[in-house]
Amino acid sequence: MSGLSVAALTLSHFRSHKMAEMALDGRPVALFGPNGAGKTNLLEGVSLLSPGRGLRRAAADEIARKPEALGWKVSAELQSLCQIHEVETWAEPGASRSVTVDGKTAPQLALGRIARVVWLIPAMDRLWIEGAEGRRRFLDRMTLSFEPRHGEVVLAYDKAMRERNRLLKDQVQDPGWYDALEGRMASFGAQIMANRQMAVSRVAMAQDGAETSFPKADQELIDPDGNAPLDTEPDLRAALQAGRSTDLRAGRTLQGPHRIDLHALFAAKGIPAKQCSTGEQKALLLSLILSNARALAQDFGAPPLLLLDEVAAHLDADRRAALYDEICALKAQAWMTGTGADLFADLGDRAQTFEVTDDQGTSEIRAH
Repeated sequence: MSGLSVAALTLSHFRSHKMAEMALDGRPVALFGPNGAGKTNLLEGVSLLSPGRGLRRAAADEIARKPEALGWKVSAELQSLCQIHEVETWAEPGASRSVTVDGKTAPQLALGRIARVVWLIPAMDRLWIEGAEGRRRFLDRMTLSFEPRHGEVVLAYDKAMRERNRLLKDQVQDPGWYDALEGRMASFGAQIMANRQMAVSRVAMAQDGAETSFPKADQELIDPDGNAPLDTEPDLRAALQAGRSTDLRAGRTLQGPHRIDLHALFAAKGIPAKQCSTGEQKALLLSLILSNARALAQDFGAPPLLLLDEVAAHLDADRRAALYDEICALKAQAWMTGTGADLFADLGDRAQTFEVTDDQGTSEIRAH
């Protein structure tokens, strides 16, 4: 198989799943059942087949099934670009997350070399009307799907910024202390901006070249004043140096990649996403997710695993059917959740369907 799919998934002491085992055949996966049954927990397990903290951004010790607190494990057989990989990721109580690929200890970055994972969760439905922090996370997750090392660069930038902010809070005046930190921030910041611009460009190209039922979203990176952000190392270094006195008064760094925002425009109507209806905002998000997947199919060689939690919310029947058609045309293994099997009727035998129920605090999974 030349695509990307989970062929087998096992969760042990993971959230509500004491033990869950699933055998998959590469088709999209439809999970239905009542709220709280454990559907999203399955998606979270799959999300940990990629670098980072998963779709809930949970710390390792937050994932273990309560009250046992025995640690947790996700095991998967991953079919990726004509190869089969055995992947395990787990955490013992009080320990950080570990990863093995094909029986060998590996860094999380190794997961990005064999799989790409993209997701949409209900909390993101308010992406366009809430603060910029959530949009930066969305942007960086999209960027990480193209460039697995992006996360390391962001962490390095954040570390240098925290050290600079400590100097600012302590009212340190000596420029020598700032020069080295600002040099590191400027270098990492320029890499961050280049990666983000690349991701925005790749998604835009994928939107332009697609016949889709979902509206095109024009994306733009802006600074807090609505202007084009600084994106070169010399400009970032100069701005940090020039802003020291202002930053000293504020006690924190007020310029840089950590302050940019992702602005989106409903292209056909020429209005900002934040002014669109709830349904239109969801459709714009799906347009970006699908375009991200199309671009990755070209760059990586296979479409990513798509995790679409409560995807039917705010979609009418026609747009829901169109989404399923596009997922199948992409030949992507999409993992989708909903409260009723009827929400996935348009998929027919194009998907595997499972019912997830809660039996006295333990999730159960039955194939339909």
